[in-house]
Amino acid sequence: MRMHNPPHPGEIIREFCVEPLNLTITDAAKALGVTRKTLSTLLNGRAGVSPEMAIRLSRVFGRTPEGWLRLQLQFDLWKAEQSIDVKDLKRIKAA
Repeated sequence: MRMHNPPHPGEIIREFCVEPLNLTITDAAKALGVTRKTLSTLLNGRAGVSPEMAIRLSRVFGRTPEGWLRLQLQFDLWKAEQSIDVKDLKRIKAA
């Protein structure tokens, strides 16, 4: 069952990883091996967690890469469900 209105993974990273460790965006970006702009874009919800970023997040903050990607998938699916009208689509039945 999908979460209702899941947070963007960037919010989770900010709230549970960056802020509790009192990291600046610059320090967190350096630890992840990315630019400040790259991390800022993710934290502000303008970019998603890529497989590469998931590996970086896993190494620096813990959790599996799959766990980070799952957060992104839940968010993306919820957003898609809000914007796609499927009420007129019908399942194809086997003959």
